[in-house]
Formats: sequence, C-alpha cells, structure tokens
Amino acid sequence: MADTLYDTDLIILGGGPAGCAAARMAASVGMRSILIEPDRLCRNLYRIPALNNVLGGYTSGTELADSIVAELKSTELCRLELGRHVTALRADDDQVTATVNTGTRLTAPYAIVATGVGPLQPRDVAWITAPDGLNLAPLWQAEADDAEGRTLLVLGGDRPIGTFLRANPTTDTRLLVAYPAADAYKIEEIREDSRVTLLPVEHLTLSCGEGAQVSAEAVGQDGARRAVTADAVYLSIGNAPTAPPGDLTRGADGYCPPTDQHPRVIVAGDLRSARFQRIMTAVGSGSEAALHAYYAARELPAKG
Repeated sequence: MADTLYDTDLIILGGGPAGCAAARMAASVGMRSILIEPDRLCRNLYRIPALNNVLGGYTSGTELADSIVAELKSTELCRLELGRHVTALRADDDQVTATVNTGTRLTAPYAIVATGVGPLQPRDVAWITAPDGLNLAPLWQAEADDAEGRTLLVLGGDRPIGTFLRANPTTDTRLLVAYPAADAYKIEEIREDSRVTLLPVEHLTLSCGEGAQVSAEAVGQDGARRAVTADAVYLSIGNAPTAPPGDLTRGADGYCPPTDQHPRVIVAGDLRSARFQRIMTAVGSGSEAALHAYYAARELPAKG
C-alpha cells in the first residue's frame, strides 16, 4: 500500500473518536497514517462524566477514552503527532499536503479531517449580551463540588445538561436554564428534573460572569422582564466547528459537508454537521472515512 513518494498513506487531522477510529480502521487494511492532534487523544471524552448511548458497557467518558487511547498507542501503522496542529491543508490532483505548526509539510494521497467542534461563547450568539472578552466554561466541565448547594445559571438548553444531571444524580443544586426558542426541543429530557427551572428567553443580558455572584436581566419570550441571580454561570449553547485553514469547503454555518469537499479530502465526525454529534456516529464516520480512502486509492491513479 505504501508509496515512497508520499510521507504516509493517510493524514488524519484530529485525535477524537472519529480520528482514532479512522487510524485503527486504516491500520486494519494495511494503510499507514499520521494522526495530528494539538492536545491529548480523546481530550473531550475525558470530560464526559456519564454515558448512556455508547456500546460496549462504558459508563463514563474516561473509561471509553482510556480504552481508545490504549488501542491507538498500540497501533503500529499509526504515527502520532501530539501537540501539533495543521496551519494549512492543500488538496491537489495527486496529493494532499498538510503544513504543521512546526513548519513540516506532510504529504499523502488522502486526508481525513476530524477536528470536531469547540464550545460557543456568549459573544457568538445574538440572544446573549455579555461583558467584552468574557469566556465561560461549558456545564459538562463542572464538577459536583462546583454545584453542591449552589444555584447555577446555565445559558442555553443544549443536551449536555442532561449528561450533567445524570452524572450527578444526588447533587443538591439548582439549575436556572435560560434558553432561546430554537432550543425548546432540546430541553424535554430535563423538564421533569426537580433541580431544573426553565427560563425561556428572547434575550438575556449578563451583568457579571466569573466571581462570587452572577446577575442577569432576562427578557422572556412573552416580553416580560425579570432579574436573575445565581452563584455561577455555565454554558450549554452548543458548539462551533473548528476546521483547519486551507482547502475545505465550509457551509454558511461553518460546518464542512462531506459531499462538497475535494475528492482527496474526507470529512468525518462532528465537523460534518450539527445534526449527528454523538460519539457512536463519530466512530462510525471515522471508520468509514478510512475505508473510503482505502478503496479510492485502489481505484484512482497513483502519483507519478
């Protein structure tokens, strides 16, 4: 399979579930890969305290992440480049070239881009006004001690709220969940939890963020105004795609639809769209992406 005119058979950008699954699948069919990840493998998985939609009997993200990392580190055909990120991805007729932040250029017949998403901040959405430069942590990063006996203002109704509640079933906390109309369908799973107070809003103005006390003015979807106070504030407003610079076609929402890409660039995992951001779909799409590259390499003319 290997071609000495390339550095590897497959360049994989991103070391989450999709990228790791791509590397394992590639190795199973004899393809060499180089996986580039700016942080640790499965970084976000380690921050998920409870799982209930993943096969294999895993009950926490840490347990699943440890298993994936152990498998990948034992995959001889995969070379790991951790602590590195791609500054430019170029796709030509005969190869892809990934420029790493060290200045190194890597070439391969195909690249899989599985860089995923990162949390949105208040400045990224129109329904929140917040102090300039404010960066808040997502709720799923909160520990039980952060919530015990406290009132937390949660901005947005995204599904990680349910994960937090399931992971901390006995924690004595009160969640004030302020969410826009667009999030209404997401909050059904938390509606009956006695620790949750739902605040459907048209707009919310946050007066202060990090610190001992949080205050905000909420304009309800009925136009009524109310003052809100809490001990801390966390985010659950969703994520934004984190695609690398270069030859990727992005949609209006910033995601990279797989069918719109150069034939030598394959998008996998959460970067595809906001609709299927689940661990199992990421693993499946990463595996499929590697097989796509494998079969395409056998059908398309080789370089030179």
